[in-house]
Amino acid sequence: MKIGIISDSHENMPAIAVAVKIFNNEKVKRVFHAGDIISPITHTEFKKLKCPLTAVFGNNDGEREYLKEKFKGLAEFYDFYSGECGGRRIFMVHVPDFVEEIAGRGNYDIVIYGHTHITDIRKSGATLIINPGECGSWLLGKKSVVILETKDLSYKLIDL
Repeated sequence: MKIGIISDSHENMPAIAVAVKIFNNEKVKRVFHAGDIISPITHTEFKKLKCPLTAVFGNNDGEREYLKEKFKGLAEFYDFYSGECGGRRIFMVHVPDFVEEIAGRGNYDIVIYGHTHITDIRKSGATLIINPGECGSWLLGKKSVVILETKDLSYKLIDL
């Protein structure tokens, strides 16, 4: 099963539009957003996704209740996410404070995080850790997302 991974879109509407187009063209079955969507207005681009969106709140997502309202029926929001998708156990959080500890426990196949705006894709034991970098490009000037195949944990880092 193909999934899309995005983080730190920071209300960059043109970048979000490109990411959504890539996810749709790649026919991903679910998109995971690792936080800092920022504005409820971004639902106008994210609603073009042809699959469900699962998101965690980031440190800059101040309008949490309004985000949930505008994304109702489109996305599920969490403070952190723990679940299964495509036969893989997935944990997702925005801030990476406990990523190493969570990955080290071996309870998850994939651990997703954001916040740093820096791409980080690596194995820690049997766990694949993924930070797709920033979609918004406000901090580092580079926009990227990840497409992951859950069957074999192969991935593509895609520059927008």
